[in-house]
Amino acid sequence: MHKINWKNAILAGLAGTVLFDVFGLVMGMGWWDIPALLGEKTGLGLAYGVFGHFSNGALLAILYAGIAPSLWGPAWVRPFIFITAQTIALVWFFMFPLVGAGVMGLNVGPEMAIGSLVRHWVYVIPYIFLINKELFPKKEA
Repeated sequence: MHKINWKNAILAGLAGTVLFDVFGLVMGMGWWDIPALLGEKTGLGLAYGVFGHFSNGALLAILYAGIAPSLWGPAWVRPFIFITAQTIALVWFFMFPLVGAGVMGLNVGPEMAIGSLVRHWVYVIPYIFLINKELFPKKEA
């Protein structure tokens, strides 16, 4: 059994969320598009949306830190397996329909599914350096 390094997991989640947002901005989706949507749909405003967005990013990283040793594949692949499963199950089939975008975001267009998956792949990059580095140290030859 391993222990979660809470500091590294939370930092990885927050850093990943910043990367997620920057990538969205670069791809023309606007700055804080997800927090704005969360704030609008809940009626609680942008501040709540930002808090919810970043809290979710940290929570996902904590969950990953807890299950990473049980995932299949090389250490660098595991974050991508985790986030791909999360994106398909919770974004494509739960969040998108909830906000009116349809399953996989197809009411908006097929690029919605691909864009969300790529944004989440960018999000997990810090996992490799902050979580995996500790969970899967390189063995000395």
